[in-house]
Amino acid sequence: MSDLPKIPRHVAIIMDGNGRWANQRGLPRLRGHEEGAESVRAVIRACREVGVHYLTLYAFSVENWVRPRMEIRGLMRLLRKFLQEREHELHENRVRLRVIGRVHDLPLPVQHGLSRVTKATASYDSGQLILALSYGGRAELAHAVRAIARDVEAGRLAPDAIDERTIGAHLYAPDIPDPDLLIRTSGEMRLSNFLLWQIAYTELYVTNVLWPDFREPEFAKAMEAYSHRHRRFGDTKDRDTIPEVKHAGR
Repeated sequence: MSDLPKIPRHVAIIMDGNGRWANQRGLPRLRGHEEGAESVRAVIRACREVGVHYLTLYAFSVENWVRPRMEIRGLMRLLRKFLQEREHELHENRVRLRVIGRVHDLPLPVQHGLSRVTKATASYDSGQLILALSYGGRAELAHAVRAIARDVEAGRLAPDAIDERTIGAHLYAPDIPDPDLLIRTSGEMRLSNFLLWQIAYTELYVTNVLWPDFREPEFAKAMEAYSHRHRRFGDTKDRDTIPEVKHAGR
């Protein structure tokens, strides 16, 4: 993949299909999540090898809390296991771990583990792994609006000064660039409330492959497809980055 003409700086992934993968094999749903965790490791390796700097994984949505309690407990155990077993790889490769979402919704042991690892890797600059946990795009926008309203109420911000940059600055991780590529596995054609603000100009790649089967060869296909996309952002010429938005009155 190193000879591709264009590599995305930021890849976001909706990891879908763990349950179907397990059902197709007559296995418990948690077995699908366990196999999906192996795909997470494979994609992290592939991103490091190809030069993707930011990887955002939709690991658990705000809507996922309605799932059976046993499945949720199993998912939280897998998350703790991932932190315990793979933290050394983050240190070895100087990758920073970050979390976006309603972290306070998570069980306390998970919160503590995430806090410890995010602090321990905060200074790393070779790449960033962003986990979206108890995350929802609408919840993130509501969070931003509340923060902006507080600034207006306190007199720190004039209503007429609110623009796209203002909203972006109040998101969970405002310093992270918008995704260049969004990958969705399992063939579903929907965004599932993921990064609704950030993906305005993101390239989409949907594959029928279920997440547990999405390993390095499938990731390579996504990179190949992206390398031939023409990103114009409303212009007539190809661009590598989103152009600065001009606002009325400026």
